[in-house]
Amino acid sequence: MKLDNKRTIFVGFAFMSICAFWQVYDGIVPLILKNTFGVSDTLSGVVMAADNVLALALLPLFGSLSDRTNTRFGRRMPYIVIGTVIAVAFTLLLPFANQIRSIALFVIALGIVLVAMALWRSPAVALMPDVTPKPLRSKGNAIINLMGTLGGIIALAAIGVLVPKGDNPSFWPVFIFTSAYMALCLVALVKTTNEPKLAAKMQEESAALGIEDAPAEAGGGTMSAQMKKSFTFLLCSIFLWFMGYNAVTTAFSRYANVYWGLEGGAYAYTLIVAQAAAVLSYIPVGMIATKIGRKKTIIAGVLLLTAAFAAAAFFKTFTLIIFFFFALAGVGWASINVNSYPMVVEMSKGADVGKYTGYYYTVSMSAQIITPILSGALLEHGHRILGSTDPNAGYVLLFPYGALFAILSFVTMLFVRHGDSKAEAKGSHIEHFDIDD
Repeated sequence: MKLDNKRTIFVGFAFMSICAFWQVYDGIVPLILKNTFGVSDTLSGVVMAADNVLALALLPLFGSLSDRTNTRFGRRMPYIVIGTVIAVAFTLLLPFANQIRSIALFVIALGIVLVAMALWRSPAVALMPDVTPKPLRSKGNAIINLMGTLGGIIALAAIGVLVPKGDNPSFWPVFIFTSAYMALCLVALVKTTNEPKLAAKMQEESAALGIEDAPAEAGGGTMSAQMKKSFTFLLCSIFLWFMGYNAVTTAFSRYANVYWGLEGGAYAYTLIVAQAAAVLSYIPVGMIATKIGRKKTIIAGVLLLTAAFAAAAFFKTFTLIIFFFFALAGVGWASINVNSYPMVVEMSKGADVGKYTGYYYTVSMSAQIITPILSGALLEHGHRILGSTDPNAGYVLLFPYGALFAILSFVTMLFVRHGDSKAEAKGSHIEHFDIDD
């Protein structure tokens, strides 16, 4: 059996669109909140956590609804089309609200956009397994993740080129580009993907090979006390490294602007380096994990992340060596992501994979809700801790904050004793991109 790469790439246009949007959201929205509307860093953190709050509530809901949907366009496609169209339309209101300085319009438009994105995120992710036989879903997910990363890099490049320098730059070009890019991805998906036809073909292929595609029965078994302890420490580790990493990525555009003095979209090039380094390291990291194990690879990744954040904290101005540290951070984050979710699955009991996947996302999203608020408060009030009269002095604490949570995750990972014993070599290089984030 061979994966239909062309079909999977077409399905991946949805994930490209999603990842492009979130890069713009994480980078540009904090700048607008701070520079246009004068929103405090703490309150800005609350706003930036809103998408994860909505995700916890709405992703399971719309995912479940799409499971039970049956239209001539398919189960997932109606949600993808409707959600994308709404998101594209209201995304264009964001630069308009910024231009006329209407925070009410900005918040309303942003709220609608976030709900629209939540409406189709789960259906978009579920579309690939719907049209791909079980044995090929690992490779399929790898391609989807690669396309998502490419979408994120394209969006970061657009930010770097389209956001001008200055105190009050116009964000119209980057938002127009984002909306147009999402619309083009949707058109490409709709034109190339007949969901009902492809889903039926997948069922035929599975039946011909004797592959059972029916949902497994719940309740695969009970964890031993020792494995439960390992699983608890693994969840703690996941929570902690997301606390550190997400704080840096969420606040980085403001940090680069306020602390390093970078203007416009110049900050985006640093994040491009991190993402490119992560992509290039997926295959080596996967191969290393098959040799030394997932746990040791994750620990090495955590140490790289800690070192990168700690080193970046010493630079009061931007220099080219910071690209090197962010490349280290990208490699470290790839080492963590490639191996952490498989460890969760390894500890699950067959039919309980979905339940344990839910634990993974609940913990990671909870961290991404808490850390923008907590780190935002630190940036806003940190000058008091440091005894400084400069209201922006607290920004110096961002990278130490990230390094602290990264090293704490190192400590908790030392107590993880399970989930590593059955690590096997991937069937092909592309499977090393099979991660969940």
